[in-house]
Amino acid sequence: MDTRKVLSGLCYFSIFFAGILFPLVVMLASGDDVTKSHAKKALLSHLIPLIPVPLLIFAIFSDINVINNDTIPLFTLISAGILVLVSLIVTIWNVIKGVKALMME
Repeated sequence: MDTRKVLSGLCYFSIFFAGILFPLVVMLASGDDVTKSHAKKALLSHLIPLIPVPLLIFAIFSDINVINNDTIPLFTLISAGILVLVSLIVTIWNVIKGVKALMME
């Protein structure tokens, strides 16, 4: 198998084992434009789940006084659900893109 395909696929699959570190290293160390392009796309896709984190942190702090009133912290639960949903979608997308990168010509 071609090194370009393997590195490009591993950039996407690194969401399971190396997060943003592997695509960043490949992007900086690779001399191939196609591999760099895949590494940039993978790096950006690995950063997408970090977007709802400030919302979750804000929800936790805003619902702290609600917990004392014995009510359900609905804002926190919705924010956590959004974070889980975004992470799941990004993971599935990375697997699909990784398989496509391995099968490219």
